[in-house]
Amino acid sequence: MKKVFIQTHGCQMNEYDSEKMLELLCDEDSFEETKVESEADLLILNTCSIREKAQERVFHQVGRWKNLKEKNPNLKIAIGGCVASQEGENISKRAPAVDIVFGPQTLHKLPELYEGSLEDASRKLDISFPKIEKFDYFPDPHAKGPTAFVSVMEGCNKYCSFCVVPHTRGHEVSRPVDDILKEVELLGEQGVREINFLGQNVNNFKGEKNGEQTTLAYLIKETAKINNIERIRFTTSHPFEFKDDLVEAYLDTPELVSHVHLPVQSGSDRILKLMRRRYTKESYLRLVEKIRDNRPDISFSSDFIVGFPGETAEDFEETLNVIDLVKFDESFSFIYSPRPNTPAAKMEDDVLSETKKERLDTLQRKLNNYANQISRKMVGKVENCLVIDFSKRNPGELQARTENNRVVNFAAPKEYIGKFVELEILEARPNSLRGKLTCGDI
Repeated sequence: MKKVFIQTHGCQMNEYDSEKMLELLCDEDSFEETKVESEADLLILNTCSIREKAQERVFHQVGRWKNLKEKNPNLKIAIGGCVASQEGENISKRAPAVDIVFGPQTLHKLPELYEGSLEDASRKLDISFPKIEKFDYFPDPHAKGPTAFVSVMEGCNKYCSFCVVPHTRGHEVSRPVDDILKEVELLGEQGVREINFLGQNVNNFKGEKNGEQTTLAYLIKETAKINNIERIRFTTSHPFEFKDDLVEAYLDTPELVSHVHLPVQSGSDRILKLMRRRYTKESYLRLVEKIRDNRPDISFSSDFIVGFPGETAEDFEETLNVIDLVKFDESFSFIYSPRPNTPAAKMEDDVLSETKKERLDTLQRKLNNYANQISRKMVGKVENCLVIDFSKRNPGELQARTENNRVVNFAAPKEYIGKFVELEILEARPNSLRGKLTCGDI
């Protein structure tokens, strides 16, 4: 049997896509996965283009894999994901060792492209955008634990001035509701207890049901009715598309976790306008309060871009002010980097590199301070946690997640994996919590 090795860069969407590639290739026993590059007959790099120089990482990796190909001429190298979509033929021109180039919307063609590469030496390229036909080719899902990602839509129509996603993943297209619910049902039958719905702009989901468009709130409520599904998450949401029915879901759908990722990017109205984010600082804060009114214990995470073109010290202070008002639980912060084919890339990048680094450090210290405060407040409390797997810190222990997405390491038999347990939080550590069971054996 042939072996495939996949290296994944980037977001949860890419992780989901890589899982589907494996399922496609391993279906009918054509391939089996290997974790050792030198054993592989097919090497796949699933790429991300959100940050600057992502394409250079691709070529560096291909350069390392080229050495393996020299030892094994039958080895095939495939590049997929957003960099593949962005660079297209340039990949094959710069890296002749690459045999296959495919985009996020054509990953279902990977088995066909691979077979074609065996028949002749010409490079196989398909970075087209055939809507969401790829989902029709996926085999039934295979659960890999008690939590699972489910993609509900592809692409994005927002065209934020800094973002390359509409160019690499195409326009928004939502999957039919029944198809999603069937996938969730199959996962639930395999022991999945938590579903995380994925989409670049997930709360603008408009999947059809009986010929009519629905919403993410509707999908969440229908999912909550499925056997064994006890927790529901979604990412990534856009504040502009966070409608009232989704806010209400936090009031009447207990399966929806008390945690939401709500990227603000900046606290300055002027910068938000330049970013084309379609909301203001005030409207963002109003939304936060509306959600909190329905779920008082909810926590928020966010994304921040520091050093956007034209950002002044006053603009940055507005961002710090948003952090003080919301007190984010977890966040992802980045220095602005220009991306190809985006309007922001044409703006004068007039913020000094040193200033950007200083602002990022200041921002991150403030974010870490609030995150640590929240962790410390959890000490002594009992949290309902889903046991995910063995602990990465100590394989002799187990790892669970709280509703607010924190990792808790604790001692217990492996039989607890896949179960919900009550854990008393004993200690707050920099990147995790320490807990203990409040009950006895299962």
